[in-house]
Amino acid sequence: MNRRDFDILNGFSLLYIEDEADLLLHTKTVLEDFAKSIHAVRTCKEAYEVLRTESIDVIISDILLENESGIECLKHIRRELGMEIPAIFTTAYTDTEFLLGAIELKVEAYIVKPINIKALLNALHDVLLPKIQQKEINRTYNIIKTISVVTDGKQVDLVRFILNHLDEEDILNYSYAEIMEETGISKPTIVKLFRQLSDQGILTKIQNGKYRFDETKLPFPER
Repeated sequence: MNRRDFDILNGFSLLYIEDEADLLLHTKTVLEDFAKSIHAVRTCKEAYEVLRTESIDVIISDILLENESGIECLKHIRRELGMEIPAIFTTAYTDTEFLLGAIELKVEAYIVKPINIKALLNALHDVLLPKIQQKEINRTYNIIKTISVVTDGKQVDLVRFILNHLDEEDILNYSYAEIMEETGISKPTIVKLFRQLSDQGILTKIQNGKYRFDETKLPFPER
């Protein structure tokens, strides 16, 4: 079996629900070394508050919280809040009722306590890998669509650079000088492409060294 690359986790945010304070802190501390961010809470109410303000990629929840059920918590998130977020349940119990509840919700993974961190990381990897793959598919398609408006080989390399350095809000935070230094592409070539993409509405200058990429303005490649 291929070894999993846990570095893929560093682009994602996790919500961790666990009522045991020591376990919550320990697991949070470990996961902080891998995830982009982890929001650790002890109750469903706190979890709902996080979801109102933060973008969460995966939920990790104990299946039996103090005076609460992780299953009911996830039901509320998916059915009442309308958020189809992948979930991993952790529990010290193997009661059939709990398992059936998890199956009904199509929970992505199930970890038995005491939590084995490697098993949890493996589960996170397997849950998030399809998201990574879809991002790569989308990125490739965007490259194809953007390249359809340019012809010069250096500009193609520059398009790849732009798409590979967008942040989560599709913002490019690079000045001409920084792009020249990293790519070796001349300033006139950069200026020409940026003007071309700007004319198409694909790249909009927000301020010096900061540009917004608008995927909706991309032309469709000829079939």
